[in-house]
Amino acid sequence: MNKLQVNGKRLWHTIMETADFGGTEKGGVCRLTLSDADRQVRDWFVRECESAGCAVSIDEMGSIFAQRPGKVDTLPPVAIGSHLDTQPSGGKFDGIAGVLSALEVLRTLSEAGYTTTAPLELIDWTNEEGSRFTPPMLASGVFAGVFERDFAYSVADQDGKKFVAELERIGYRGEKKCADHKLGAYFELHIEQGPVLEAENKTIGVVTGMQGQKWYEVALTGQDAHAGSTPMHLRRDAMVACARMVEAIQGIALNHVPLAVATVGLVTVRPNSRNVIPGSVFFTVDLRHPDDNVLLQMDSELREKVDAIARDTGVGAKLVNNWNVASMEFDRECIKHVRDAADKLGYRHRDIISGAGHDAVYIARVAPTGMIFIPCEHGISHNELENTTPEYIAAGANVLLHTVMTYDEARNKAMR
Repeated sequence: MNKLQVNGKRLWHTIMETADFGGTEKGGVCRLTLSDADRQVRDWFVRECESAGCAVSIDEMGSIFAQRPGKVDTLPPVAIGSHLDTQPSGGKFDGIAGVLSALEVLRTLSEAGYTTTAPLELIDWTNEEGSRFTPPMLASGVFAGVFERDFAYSVADQDGKKFVAELERIGYRGEKKCADHKLGAYFELHIEQGPVLEAENKTIGVVTGMQGQKWYEVALTGQDAHAGSTPMHLRRDAMVACARMVEAIQGIALNHVPLAVATVGLVTVRPNSRNVIPGSVFFTVDLRHPDDNVLLQMDSELREKVDAIARDTGVGAKLVNNWNVASMEFDRECIKHVRDAADKLGYRHRDIISGAGHDAVYIARVAPTGMIFIPCEHGISHNELENTTPEYIAAGANVLLHTVMTYDEARNKAMR
């Protein structure tokens, strides 16, 4: 079984097939959590998992669990997976490559007649992206005890539609209690979403941990007024305050280069009329750094800048820190198995810290966890231009396959 390989052509075809669910004119995917397109890909995914011989169940958060029996079904399953939801202008691979590579692993093992000691469980987590329902990684967070289920149910999108209502609308509020079973381990494959692997001509990233993140929402309140008859010195222009804050936020990251990043990704201006001075602006802030102490310093600088600019421009400012995740390290044994699999298969690899959040960051709280990165073209992600190659996808899936096999074998030996 050391030479067992996934069917790369089938895997690539599967990814392209799912891209039709929510596909965009520019070749990307818009498949927001609990949308009709999300329901369509879920229906497809359940059918494919059942065809692969898996028993499928759905938990109360809408996450899908497809389990392949092991020799000892009383053992906690070794889990693999990611997510199928996307950003509004997302690509074909973010999260999707992880779920469908995991499906290909199950198909490959079934065709080879190989049965692991512990069951294998493929998971599609609900609402990893957080683009429709904030915070992100919502279902894996409930599974790991980070969020209460009722809190998740109460979260609403920008149109006021609640998570639980949309979960029921698409028919994916399952009866299975969230976190009703333990996981023996969890492995997740993902595109890097950055340029490092491609720049260094490495095929595999052995993910050792994740950087810390803080998300904020800022509401600015000025005064709507006529654009032609209100003198500049008498204006309380919320958009001017926002523009100055955006520049200051970029400066915060530049103060902590090379590892700090800061992003204002969503802005809503009201009344949004060309001849009315904006009276209110809402925007989001995303701060990240692998050192939690530096991230706290960035947080302090953000608060100081927002307060100072609000005073200077005469607008009211309310800043809310609505999501935090600390930096973390993955399980050393899981990391070793990923690294060993890449070595055995002859793939060039390097250790790497994840700059993005993933379901794995929460699952690491309740199970030994590891991640595998593959390159993406020019490091572009969360974009319709997101791309990788069939060769990289197959390489990542092969590393996932052999990581799962060797991890299961090692645990079986330890039990003897």
